[in-house]
Amino acid sequence: MLEKTGAAVKGPLRVVVMVSGGGTNLQAIIDSVKDGTITNTQIVGVISNNKNAYALKRAAENRIPSSCVSPKDFESRSIFNEKLLEEVDSYRPDLVVLAGFLVVIPPEMIRKYENRIINIHPSLIPSFCGKGCYGLKVHEAALARGAKVSGATVHFVDEGTDTGPIFLQKAVEVRQDDTPELLQRRVMEQAEWQLLPRAIDLIANGRVKVEDNRTVILEQQKTE
Repeated sequence: MLEKTGAAVKGPLRVVVMVSGGGTNLQAIIDSVKDGTITNTQIVGVISNNKNAYALKRAAENRIPSSCVSPKDFESRSIFNEKLLEEVDSYRPDLVVLAGFLVVIPPEMIRKYENRIINIHPSLIPSFCGKGCYGLKVHEAALARGAKVSGATVHFVDEGTDTGPIFLQKAVEVRQDDTPELLQRRVMEQAEWQLLPRAIDLIANGRVKVEDNRTVILEQQKTE
């Protein structure tokens, strides 16, 4: 659990990853846990709003419990919100990672998991972010504006859209012959797949705290 003091969790950090599509960021997290890039961490569950998401297959292949909670299966958004929170709670997570989850997170969940939900966004916030700016649309907007640099941002989730405290950022060059698809792939490879594992590892080892809506990364303590 992320504490305001930056204290390390007791035992492995219990992480739930929420994803809507292919799950490339999920795969980066799985691989990083396996190779030791992420330490002191266990992926305890994967939740999708899409029963056909390839991310669920990735979870199954790695023997990670998974589930689908879709707004389409409930008669109202309030019931969906309630069921989604119940599903998240069932995994008893210390940290919730939004890795391409394209459903608005219920305010009740954000309040309950304050400073314990992080999101990856494929731009350098505050550029090309906010309501309606997600996935390929982000890269289309960057190219349309003539941006010379793009990148990715990991931030804590609050009740706004991409407005929570910025955690980590990494810049990626925009090339003259880029298409949205080419830029999207480069941002994933050079930024997203590096930032998310690093963010989780920092949290798992008690090196992060949030103060006055700003994220502080603590120096690593030296061992004798």
